[in-house]
Amino acid sequence: MAESFLLEACVDSVESAVNAERGGAGRLELCSSLLEGGLTPSQGLLQVVKQYVKIPVYVMIRPRGGDFLYSDQEVEVMKKDIELMKNHRADGLVLGALTEDGRVDAELCMEFLVAAQPLPVTFHRAFDMVHEPTVALETLVSLGFQRLLTSGCDNSALEGLPLIKQLIDQAKGRIAIMPGGGITERNLQRILEGTGAQEFHCSARSTRDSAMKFRNNCVTMGAAFSAPEYGLKVADVSKVRTLNAIARNTM
Repeated sequence: MAESFLLEACVDSVESAVNAERGGAGRLELCSSLLEGGLTPSQGLLQVVKQYVKIPVYVMIRPRGGDFLYSDQEVEVMKKDIELMKNHRADGLVLGALTEDGRVDAELCMEFLVAAQPLPVTFHRAFDMVHEPTVALETLVSLGFQRLLTSGCDNSALEGLPLIKQLIDQAKGRIAIMPGGGITERNLQRILEGTGAQEFHCSARSTRDSAMKFRNNCVTMGAAFSAPEYGLKVADVSKVRTLNAIARNTM
């Protein structure tokens, strides 16, 4: 049983992708702008990542931060991104959309799934914003999503553990349920043992100081909540290895 655990690493750079694979990750979720929960990465990033790693690369399709209720123009962008990422050898896609009343937008998601064929598709943490999780899960199963990434509709997978367990029991293998959100070496064993999940999602990052010698600390490139200009967050090989070791030792 322990051998079947799979770590999906959320990465936003080539360095993080390479480090995650070296640490034993079984799959990558490739994004940009992790501070906003992950947005669609560039085609260039996907192409170069694919040159350096052999494990599957699933690409985030999310045109902006904020909610998951999309305008017609945003839908057009998402469909074009799906087409482009398929053409640039994405192994799978990660996406989601909701209606204004907090339900899975089944009609729009079906359009995305058709556009994504034959790639497998994960429904992302838009699920954590739904009104009725158990109903939403049945919608995802009926639509044909391969996987659901969720923190159990809470701030972290640890806090959402009871619902994640309930969803796994409800799914009965019809769709993979992958806990994600705040997973670290300190809580992974409890999450895996408490839910029975066979996959988990994390970033396993550490901060690396910039190599810049001249620094203008008076200027920031983004809003007040932005990451420090001279601190780079990258996937940490040792953290990924530690998380994999914990998963293997979890019965």
